[in-house]
Amino acid sequence: MNLNEVCAAVRPADPALRRRALDKWNAVAKPLGSLGLLEDAVTQICAVTGTTAPSIARRAVAVFCADNGVVAEGVTQTGSEVTAIVAGNLCTHETSVCKMAAVARCDVVPVDMGMNTAVDDPRIWNRRIAAGTKNFAVEPAMTRDEAVRAVEAGVAVAQELCARGYGLLATGEMGIGNTTTSSAVASVLLGRPVEEMTGPGAGLSRDGVRHKAQVIRDAIALHRPDPDDVLDVLSKVGGFDICGMAGLCLGAALCRVPCVLDGFISTLSALCAVRLCPAAADCLIASHVSAEPAGMLLLDALGKKPVITAGMRLGEGTGAVALMPLLDMALAVFHEMATFDDIHVEAYQPL
Repeated sequence: MNLNEVCAAVRPADPALRRRALDKWNAVAKPLGSLGLLEDAVTQICAVTGTTAPSIARRAVAVFCADNGVVAEGVTQTGSEVTAIVAGNLCTHETSVCKMAAVARCDVVPVDMGMNTAVDDPRIWNRRIAAGTKNFAVEPAMTRDEAVRAVEAGVAVAQELCARGYGLLATGEMGIGNTTTSSAVASVLLGRPVEEMTGPGAGLSRDGVRHKAQVIRDAIALHRPDPDDVLDVLSKVGGFDICGMAGLCLGAALCRVPCVLDGFISTLSALCAVRLCPAAADCLIASHVSAEPAGMLLLDALGKKPVITAGMRLGEGTGAVALMPLLDMALAVFHEMATFDDIHVEAYQPL
C-alpha cells in the first residue's frame, strides 16, 4: 500500500468497545478511576484492538537508526560515527533500551533507515533510504520522494511486526543530530519559536544550544517549509528516523495494534503521523514526558497525557519500554480483579 492508501484505510477506534471497557473498569471492586491514566490506557487498548480481553504479551520496540547531515554544523557533542556503533550494540543487546526491554519482556528490533555506515549484522532490519540525510543548513535534508519512501518503510515495519504476532508496538530511535532535526520540524509544525523547541540533546552547553537554535532558525528561513504540508517539512528539515517512526504509528493504526510513544523525537514523529492521518491518534499511547523543552508542547498538540513523569531524555525507546510493566499490572487488575458483584458489595457510583 502506498502512503495515501494507508491513510485512507486507517479507521478510528471503536467507541462501543471503549464504552464496554469503561463499564468493565467500573465493575471492578475498587474506587472508580483510581488507577488513573493506566485505566485510560487499557480502555484505549480495548477500543483499538476491538476486544475487552486484549493481550500485549508479545511486544516489540522498533528502534529506527539514521544519520543527519546537519551534524556537520557542530550541533552535537559527538560525531555521526556513534550512530553505527550504538546500532551495532542494539544488535548485541548492549544498550540501555535492551537492558530495560529484557526486564519488560519486550523484543528490540533495530532498523537501519539511513545511517552513514551500514551495520553488517543480520539482526538489523535494512530499510535504508540513503546514507544519511543532507546537511539542511545548506540544502534540503532529503527529497519529497525519499520522505514518502521513509514513511512507507515505517508502515511496512509495523505491518511485518503485526504479522509476526506482536500485539503492542513502541517507537524508538538512534541517530546523532536527531534532536536538531526534531526541533526544526517541531518549530514549524507547532508554529513556535525555535528557542522553545531546542534543548541540549545528548549534552550540549548553553552556548552549544544557542548555536544549535541558530542553525535551525537559518535553515527554516532558507527552505521555508510549509507547516500545512508534513511531507514538505520532513523533506526539508527532517530525518529518516522521524519519517520511519511516523510510518510505524500509521502502520500500527492500520493493523489496529496499540503503539507506545517514547519521548521528544517519537512524539514529534507521532504528530507527523496524526497530521497525515488524524484517525491514527487513537492507537497512540504516551509513555512519558521528555525533559527536552518541547516534550509537553508536543503531547499537548497530540492531546495525550504522559503516564510517567521521570525527567527522562535518553531516547532509544527507553521511556516506552518503561511503561510496559505498568500496562501489564493494569491489565492484571482489569482481567483478574473481583467485581463488586463477586464480593457482594454495592458498586461505587459516579458523583
